[in-house]
Amino acid sequence: TNRYQIVPRSQVKGQIFLTCMPSRLLPIRAPSLAKPTALRFAKHMASNTGKKLIQIDVSSDTVCPWCFVGKKNLEKAMEQTMDKFDFEVRWHPFFLNPDAPKEGVKKSDFYKTKFGPVQFERATARMREVLSFNLTMLFIHMAYNVYLSVAVLFLQMFRGLGFEYDMSGLTGNTMDSHRLITLAGHQGYDKQNALLDELFVSYFCQGKYIGDRQVLMDAARKVGIEGAEELLLDPSKGVDEVKEELNKYSSGISGVPHFVINGKYQLSGGQPPN
Repeated sequence: TNRYQIVPRSQVKGQIFLTCMPSRLLPIRAPSLAKPTALRFAKHMASNTGKKLIQIDVSSDTVCPWCFVGKKNLEKAMEQTMDKFDFEVRWHPFFLNPDAPKEGVKKSDFYKTKFGPVQFERATARMREVLSFNLTMLFIHMAYNVYLSVAVLFLQMFRGLGFEYDMSGLTGNTMDSHRLITLAGHQGYDKQNALLDELFVSYFCQGKYIGDRQVLMDAARKVGIEGAEELLLDPSKGVDEVKEELNKYSSGISGVPHFVINGKYQLSGGQPPN
């Protein structure tokens, strides 16, 4: 049987989701999605290329690894059908941990709290030991440790996408990153998508803190976002708009990534490209 099912948006509100999800709940066979340099992110509902315009609204959090995986798979899928469709991809805020501290905490401390210090230490020790010899051997230990299983899963997924998953650095509050992403959306969805790439790579692959003002400004500078420094220097600027976006696009869900196609059909989780 086909495990993909088209689900009207009106039927989804109130459903229960995982917080940061692999491909599983409410998936549809989405129109395929592209590498940022190859994509055309349409600016208007009516495409001037004669192709059908597909609008995709994505709710995500910048500390959700499935959101990064989902974005890359979305781009691959778009690339497969860009000869038939134009795409407008718009990103909206979601908070996996709304109460996360602004100053940030070590990822290792966060995982120790989440999985327990004993399990965490055993898992990281095994990872260091096995990775120094053969990654394949790591799977011998996975069945005995939840944290290890998750870590290896992301390690493998990121390598499959051409990235190295970095467990170092801080994790914490993502409000400032969402304020910046919302600002970028006003300057073009192509810039917004490029900014997401910079933020995801900084956090997941370079061990940089998503709440660090300099990290955010560097990412904004790379993709040409205007007014980023002014926004980030004022902690209240843009907060109301983020909350409005959260209420409009993400209030009826409890997990990400979450995709809405043309305002009607939706799917959740890090969907495969096809």
